[in-house]
Amino acid sequence: MASVTLRNVCKSYDTVEISKDINLDIEDGEFVVFVGPSGCGKSTLLRMIAGLEEITSGDLFIGEERMNDKAPMQREVGMVFQSYALYPHMNVAENMAFGLKLAKTAKIEIDKRVENAARILQLEHLLQRKPKDLSGGQRQRVAIGRTMVREPKVFLFDEPLSNLDAALRVQMRIEISKLHKRLQSTMIYVTHDQVEAMTMADKIVALDHGRIAQVGKPLELYHYPSNKFVAGFIGSPKMNFVTCTVMEAGAQSVKVSLPGAIDVIVPVNGAGLKTGDKATLGIRPEHFVSAEEGEVILNGVVNVVERLGYQTLVHADVEGFDNTLTLRTPGANPVRENNPIALGLKAHNCHLFKEDGSACPRLYVEPGVEL
Repeated sequence: MASVTLRNVCKSYDTVEISKDINLDIEDGEFVVFVGPSGCGKSTLLRMIAGLEEITSGDLFIGEERMNDKAPMQREVGMVFQSYALYPHMNVAENMAFGLKLAKTAKIEIDKRVENAARILQLEHLLQRKPKDLSGGQRQRVAIGRTMVREPKVFLFDEPLSNLDAALRVQMRIEISKLHKRLQSTMIYVTHDQVEAMTMADKIVALDHGRIAQVGKPLELYHYPSNKFVAGFIGSPKMNFVTCTVMEAGAQSVKVSLPGAIDVIVPVNGAGLKTGDKATLGIRPEHFVSAEEGEVILNGVVNVVERLGYQTLVHADVEGFDNTLTLRTPGANPVRENNPIALGLKAHNCHLFKEDGSACPRLYVEPGVEL
């Protein structure tokens, strides 16, 4: 096991910058998830840690040792790719042992490591099967086992679940989380799926156009996003955004005016804002309340209802608002399309973003959220 440290790491292809001034500390034993949309540079960053991509500038340390000039095999990292890449003519045990055989490891040591990995991954009864006789989830576990037997200091996962169906993804999320708890190894996991990031990570690194947008615990990014990009990316359904105008700004609150001359006093630090500035109000779908409970009422019309059983998502239009608003409501909600709806807001649940996308720090303390 080892820590991973990146200092001012950049990656360019000719004049195209992919990773831009990355500074990151990953502690020994942490499960860290790189998350972001396609093209944000998360896989490139992982491949630089693995040694599969050369670092243009900056420094990479694994433990106390600088790794920029070390070959991949000298970095003591193990990588699990999106593709299982199993040898079809070999059984599970042979696939898992192949790398150790190439390294000329003693047979007794190979057998010991394969048996131990198979036990942890619950593959003991499958060791003699060929890949074609395995399910997608079992094949992915074999690919993880092939990495485990090398006993790397750092595990690297590059979107390992994206080829699986929805049910298997849920199962494998649980399996990988359990594996981390058993091994207590440093793990770095790349995904574009924010649900995977929220459910698996000790720490999330949100990437946007090659830069780190925010680093923190999952609930920190959810409840206290540092910018509009993170607020919109983390959370499903995504946060609602409403354009507004600043009426008054202070260190304890900001008064904004929404379309339709609706005023909201948001408990955030408004440093840097002044009267007349454009801003964006953010509201999570689950934070709409009934008209009776709301401090501010928005009157709209329902245009789409999505009934998912355990919840009902309601999409409503409010006059003067550019975007349709999404509400998360109980599954038994009887609401119908084209019906009027009153949306209640509580100001302490709202977020506020400046015109440049940066967040005004929330002053409300979310119960149970450790920062």
